[in-house]
Amino acid sequence: MTVLEVLNAATDYLRKQGVESPRLNAEHLLARVLAMKNRIGLYMEFERALGEAERAPLRDLVRRRSEGVPLQHLLGTVEFLGFTFATDRRALIPRPETEQLVECVLAEGTFDRIVDVGTGSGVIALSLALKRPESAITACEISPEALALARENAERHGLADRVIFLESDLLSAVPGPVNAVVANLPYIPTGEIASLSREVRHDPQLALDGGADGLDAIRRLAGEAAAKLATGGLLALEIGHNQAAHARDILARENFRDISPRRDYQKVERFLIARHG
Repeated sequence: MTVLEVLNAATDYLRKQGVESPRLNAEHLLARVLAMKNRIGLYMEFERALGEAERAPLRDLVRRRSEGVPLQHLLGTVEFLGFTFATDRRALIPRPETEQLVECVLAEGTFDRIVDVGTGSGVIALSLALKRPESAITACEISPEALALARENAERHGLADRVIFLESDLLSAVPGPVNAVVANLPYIPTGEIASLSREVRHDPQLALDGGADGLDAIRRLAGEAAAKLATGGLLALEIGHNQAAHARDILARENFRDISPRRDYQKVERFLIARHG
């Protein structure tokens, strides 16, 4: 079978199994099997014949994708703000909208000391370190497994000596004062976890479950950030699609000001930017 024939067969199978964007998934998986730098290389080799040694691992990947294993876990990497990071079951898969959270922080100016709370795979902290080499970056994470993945990503980008990694429940292990706190904390209400897509349910429960209304971690962080931020310090949060009003009230009670909701690519109020004091 040629590359094109194998690609078409994999696409048809994934489509029948209800996988979104089946062609794109098939291209990524086949490019990985063929050790191509990216899927665009497939278009230069449509007539290349593929033997069983190449088709067998593709069949395994396609089967696992059809069973709901996220594409990013099968590839082992994810693109974030133009950088490539390792990703696996130890941490939440970074979503495209979270790139906007980093962009919001960058747009607010330069900060001497930035803390990324709940760093997961480290993409927020490491992207900020790459974009703001003059800033001191600390990455906090309660999960030792996720923190290990973040450290691996720091090594991948030559940032192991620039970013401080702390095993910490929110800001508990972080000495103040700090100039900016950024966080993408779990914000899914507990009752909605079971209804999430099978791909999302591969993320760690710890990274998803935000309590009864999804705001438990944000309530706790607001109080801790108020105690650790320097006067005028920045707090930047990613929140759930219907949480902006409630989250804004939480921040206001902790003496945050200039609380500004920001919309994501789908026009959803997905972020809150605020200053303290």
